Amino acid sequence: MPYQAAAGCLDGSAQAAPREIGPFASTIESMTTTLMPPEHRQIDHHPADAVRPTWRERLFTGSPDEPRWAKPGLYGLLIATAVLYLWNLSASGWANDFYAAAVQAGTQSWKAMLFGSLDAGNAITVDKPPAALWVMALSGRLFGFSSFSMLLPQALMGVGSVALVAATVRRWSGPAAGLLAGAALALTPVAALMFKFNNPDALLVFLMTLAAYCVVRATEKGSTRWLAFAGIALGFGFLTKMLQAFLVLPAVGLVFLVAAPITFWARIRKLLVAFVALIVSAGWLPLLVALWPAGSRPYIGGSTTNSLLELALGYNGLGRIFGGTGNGGGGGGGMGGGNAGFGGTTGITRMFGESMGTEISWLLPAALIGLVAGLWFTRRMPRADRTRAGLILWGGWLLVTGIVFSYMQGTMHPYYTVALAPAIAALIGITVVELWKGRNNLPARTALAAMSATTGLWGFALLARTPDWFPWLRWVIVIGSIVVAAVIAVGAHQLGKATVVVAISGVLLGFGGTAAYALDTAVTAHSGSIPTSGPATGRGIGGFGGGMPGGEAPTGGFGGMRGESSNNAELQALLKATDNRWAAATIGSMSAGPLELSTGTSIMAIGGFTGSDDSPTLAQFQQYVANGNIHYFIAGGGMGGRGGGEGASSQITAWVEAHYTAKTVGGVTVYDLTQAT
Repeated sequence: MPYQAAAGCLDGSAQAAPREIGPFASTIESMTTTLMPPEHRQIDHHPADAVRPTWRERLFTGSPDEPRWAKPGLYGLLIATAVLYLWNLSASGWANDFYAAAVQAGTQSWKAMLFGSLDAGNAITVDKPPAALWVMALSGRLFGFSSFSMLLPQALMGVGSVALVAATVRRWSGPAAGLLAGAALALTPVAALMFKFNNPDALLVFLMTLAAYCVVRATEKGSTRWLAFAGIALGFGFLTKMLQAFLVLPAVGLVFLVAAPITFWARIRKLLVAFVALIVSAGWLPLLVALWPAGSRPYIGGSTTNSLLELALGYNGLGRIFGGTGNGGGGGGGMGGGNAGFGGTTGITRMFGESMGTEISWLLPAALIGLVAGLWFTRRMPRADRTRAGLILWGGWLLVTGIVFSYMQGTMHPYYTVALAPAIAALIGITVVELWKGRNNLPARTALAAMSATTGLWGFALLARTPDWFPWLRWVIVIGSIVVAAVIAVGAHQLGKATVVVAISGVLLGFGGTAAYALDTAVTAHSGSIPTSGPATGRGIGGFGGGMPGGEAPTGGFGGMRGESSNNAELQALLKATDNRWAAATIGSMSAGPLELSTGTSIMAIGGFTGSDDSPTLAQFQQYVANGNIHYFIAGGGMGGRGGGEGASSQITAWVEAHYTAKTVGGVTVYDLTQAT
């Protein structure tokens, strides 16, 4: 049965009238006094006698309204996360050579850092905006360029994301929910992968969680400042991975529109201010690129018109969603046909499939069950109810992003799913704690039991995909989870001293599968363009990525040049002896990147990432050669120029072969462009 609980107003200025709380909350008021956040409690205020705690007291012991374990628990979580993400951080070496080469270029040239150029000579940029490269390049400039200095910001952003999720959930659902949410994020396999890797996704997740924290602060009192901060965070998210950052916009806007304790038109006005902040923070770099003379900056890799805005709308925007040829969208999953490929078959079950399932879906069924239960139990709450507002924020994030990922026809890599991890983690934290507090009610116990049993059964299915990897683990998880679910459904409200045992068992069993995969991921080296988490299963495609057993990083890559040239001591010595703007030019970044990293020189990647961009043109390349800017041309590499034999890459190769003499350097064909035939 519902019960009456007094709650403070959202602005904290006065107490509101008692509100009815359904079975989603506990029927034992003393229990809510410990677990419910300060904003939801009846607190006696005595201004004359109150002593405001110092910042040191708040930092180390928390506020007087929090249980004593709250701060130590949070610090313990963050320390454990830091150990997990920082441990043996350099094992993956340069991780993704493509981004590592751009980071190195950023430590050598401020212009290369600003635009995200692949080379210090500023021929072409990577096919993403440069914000993530800024952070890693600044770390390299501060500590010296190395694998550790490059990956250090990524790991710290992982710790920061866990802290933000925990803090955001805590504000509206209490410290227990915050700790549970933070732990769920830290132990997500794809998170353990990307926060130790140099792809842009680490910064993207950090900025999106920062936006969520800011909008929660904004919603509490209808704050314009905090809402503008959320817009700025998502604007820089656009400068990290373009339109993917905007997938959380519907949830961010809706929670403020629904739950902010101000008038409707005031909410609309403040959202417009936040939108302006977003446009400014996202738009200044595309505007700078458009105004900067094209001849004195690098070509925007991945675009067809040398435009950062076109890159956002095409190759990294609509091309990803709708696929198609001609602009990098590729077929479904990135390998054609909308079926088998990097991302698996498109459809509502995509996040659970062979490519994505073990990356992100361990707790996804439980999160969806909790979301449905939470929205149902809070359906009669006042407009500004914070539990429901939290469900709107994180549930909207999960549903919008998950549906787009499930049905997008263009390139979809498994590690993209890290963008779902904060939402899943937050929903787990909120709903598990709220349902547990309401366990005196059969509907709440039933929902919680369903979450436990479903997590155990799905964990068994996911672990069965690697049947030789700790085969006993899946049986412990499934049997234990079903037993815990049965106990919760039948008697969680009358366990007495055994209550703590059941609660701890449920958490450990629920996190068992995802934690095991995350720990294996954290201690395994990964490299390549498409890394995957968990034990080696053969899901890595050739040299595109993935982890190797025994902590070894795979070496192959696009084209046969990559391994041959990067380990070619004779070729390296030849390039290190040059002093040209570009020591050499070769087709595609998969050949250029490893050479840059092994020699510290600037290598022109003709055609960008795959060799298919029309930059430089044949006329531009000929002018560079005439000016003495390029010393050598290294044959091979790339994935073919756009337009078959008519592409710039093919034209340049044919021109070099017709006018310069080939020689073999350590098994690689090299042309000296300073000595024409």
